[in-house]
Amino acid sequence: MKTSKRVVIVGGGVIGLCTAYFCARAGHAVTVVERSAPPRGGCSFGNAGLIVPSHFVPLAAPGMVALGLRWLWNPESPFFVQPRLNLGLLSWGYRFWRASTPERVRCATPVLRDLHLESRALYEELQSLPVGEFGLTRRGLLMLCQTPHGLEEEGAAAAQAEALGIPVQVLDARGAANLDPEVTMQVTGAVYYPGDCHLEPGRFMAALEAEAGRLGVQFLWGTGGISGPRTANGRVVALRLADGSEVEADECVIAGGSWSEALARGFDLRIPMQAGKGYSLTLPHPRQMPSRSSILTEARVAVTPMGGAVRFGGTMEIGGLDERINRARIRGIVRAATTYFPEFLPGDFEDLTPWCGLRPCSPDGLPYLGRTARWPNVVIATGHAMIGMSLAPVTGRIVSSLITGAPPGHDLSLLNPDRYA
Repeated sequence: MKTSKRVVIVGGGVIGLCTAYFCARAGHAVTVVERSAPPRGGCSFGNAGLIVPSHFVPLAAPGMVALGLRWLWNPESPFFVQPRLNLGLLSWGYRFWRASTPERVRCATPVLRDLHLESRALYEELQSLPVGEFGLTRRGLLMLCQTPHGLEEEGAAAAQAEALGIPVQVLDARGAANLDPEVTMQVTGAVYYPGDCHLEPGRFMAALEAEAGRLGVQFLWGTGGISGPRTANGRVVALRLADGSEVEADECVIAGGSWSEALARGFDLRIPMQAGKGYSLTLPHPRQMPSRSSILTEARVAVTPMGGAVRFGGTMEIGGLDERINRARIRGIVRAATTYFPEFLPGDFEDLTPWCGLRPCSPDGLPYLGRTARWPNVVIATGHAMIGMSLAPVTGRIVSSLITGAPPGHDLSLLNPDRYA
C-alpha cells in the first residue's frame, strides 16, 4: 500500500506544476510555493511551446564555444554573454567548455531522446485533461536553412537522428515550401522532424494549474521565495517562507528555474547555474500563417503558430538574473523573421510588447534531476535550459516516481544533481 506524503515543491513554473500534478495523481498531499504572484509571465509562459524529440543534443556540444566567441561581439547575435567579472560565470564557462566533447554528447543523446519521447507521449495523455485542451498540434518541426552550409550541418544532425531512430526528412527549398505552402520562405532547404509538435504555453499552464487544483494541490503564490529549510535527524522537515511562516514537508522538490542555484545554497547544495535570457514577440495578425512550427537555424529563432497568432522567439543571453529587455536582441529576432519570411515587414513588429524569460542553464546542458546525497528527502528538478517545456511532463512523472519509491524508468546518472558538488 502506497503511503501519502506531504510534498512541498518550490517553484510554480512548468516543471513545478507538472511535478505537482503527477505527485497529486499518485495520492500525495502537495503544496506549491511560488515566489511570484499572479498574473505571472515567467519562462514557462512566453516560450515557443515546442515539444521536440529532435532536440537530443545538449547545449554544451562541440563547436558551441567557438560559435559563441564568434557571436560575442554582435549585440544582435543568437548568443551573447554580458561581460562581467563574476567567479560563478567564469566557473560555469569553464565547465561548459569541459563538457563540450563528442564523447559527452554521445552519452547524453540517447538519454535526452528517451526523455523527450516519453514526454511527448505524456502530452498526448494530458491533452485529455477535463479542463480542456491546450493547442497541442502534431504537425512536426521544420529546421529552415538559408545557406548551403547550414543545410549541410542540419543534414549531419538528421543522420544522427536517423541513427537514434527519430523520423526525419531532408528537403530542398521546394520540398520545404510544399510542406508549408501558406507562407513564403527564403531558404535553401530544410530538415523536417514529423514527430515533433507544439502547444500554447499559457493555455497549458492554465489547464495544468486547474487540474492540479482539482486534485487537491495547494498553491502559495507571491511568497517571495523561501529563507531555508528546517531540519531534524538529517532530514528536511519544513521550509521557512520569507515571511517567517513554515510549511511542513515529508519530501521537498527544488524546481525554482533560474533561481534554483540560490535556493539550493540554502540547503547546503551546489548546482551551478546561469540564467539564459530568451525573448519572444507574438504577432496577433500575421500577414501569412505558417501551418507548422519551425526553427530559423542560422539565427536560432523559433517560429510557432498559436491559434491565429505567430510567436517568434529565441536568443540566449547570459547576463545574470536580469529581466530587462535588451532592444538589440529584439532587433535580431525581427531581422531573422523578415529575412526567412520575406512577406513579413519590420513594421509588423513595431508596436508589439516584447517578452523575456530566464532559462535555467546547467554547465553541461543537461537537467539536474534526482535525489541528493546531502538530504535523503530532497529532489532537484531544474536546469532544463531551452527544453523545459518539452521535458516538463516526464520530469514531473520521474519526480513523482522517486517520491513514491517506484523506479524512475530512466538512467539518471548523467542528470545527477550532485555532479558538481
